[in-house]
Amino acid sequence: MPKKDILTIKNLAEFESLINRDHKPYDINMMVMPGTLEDKHKNVDPEKGIQALRRQFNLVYLLLAGLHDVHLGAEYRWLKPNDLVIVPENMVYASSHIRACKGFCIHFKTEFLQPLLRGPLAAEFPYFSPDAEHIINVTNGESALLQRAFADIIDEYERFSYERDYVLRNYIHILLLRIREIYRPHVSKLKRESNRAAQLANAFKQLVEKNFTTMRKVQEYADRLHITTKHLYDVTLETFGRTPRDMISEMLLLEAKVQLISTEKSVSEIAFELNFSDQAHFTHFIKQRLGCTPLAYREQFAADKEEIRFLTGQPPSC
Repeated sequence: MPKKDILTIKNLAEFESLINRDHKPYDINMMVMPGTLEDKHKNVDPEKGIQALRRQFNLVYLLLAGLHDVHLGAEYRWLKPNDLVIVPENMVYASSHIRACKGFCIHFKTEFLQPLLRGPLAAEFPYFSPDAEHIINVTNGESALLQRAFADIIDEYERFSYERDYVLRNYIHILLLRIREIYRPHVSKLKRESNRAAQLANAFKQLVEKNFTTMRKVQEYADRLHITTKHLYDVTLETFGRTPRDMISEMLLLEAKVQLISTEKSVSEIAFELNFSDQAHFTHFIKQRLGCTPLAYREQFAADKEEIRFLTGQPPSC
């Protein structure tokens, strides 16, 4: 999203007015705003959603039902029922599609909780860290626990009491503690899955390095690793940023270049050694990736090598 399109929202009153289109008079010094997603989204255009913005306060919400996508920092995701979303202050957030959403949410300023914190918010609750995982899918039991915590906050917010801020502060703190308790095992699971993905991707890379001349099909590697081609595609893209087919081709190209510049083998001999069906197929492969024929690449390398010798005062190779 272009930087100029990112709106900065400084206070909760401004957010309620501009984004939720609630024109009731709110105190600009308001520190907390809880609610249901049904209520908060009732005036949001479902096609336009919420434009890219940075809040100078935190947002936590639990989606129970409805259509909802989210741009969160550099991440984009369609949300599922029981997705818990944590948006730290100043993180870029947007949603392109919001329709018939049900759930709970709360905005709060960090300083409102400060009396209960022993240090920075992210130190005590790591899920507010910019580099943390900010969306987790909780179980039905965990969702029920969080729903009760949200409901307690809303009930206290809506009743008059001289002790309201004190009770609200503690209820929000309880919600954050519940989230921390739920968050830890979910993130551990995500890390284990990520580690497993990296292990599979590296195992694939090693197989390619050993077998690229004889094994060209992605399916062959997936079969050796006992996974689907789709899973192999996902783990290599996540780990290396390249597809399995790209990695096989890159290894073939590297070997072809080494053979062309380091040996006197003919192009047809190299094509045969690398198991191309014929020289024409090999030539097409090289030309597609280097922009020239194998012979032209070899001649250009030899010419460049002689030019370096001349510029450095070395005797000619012949």
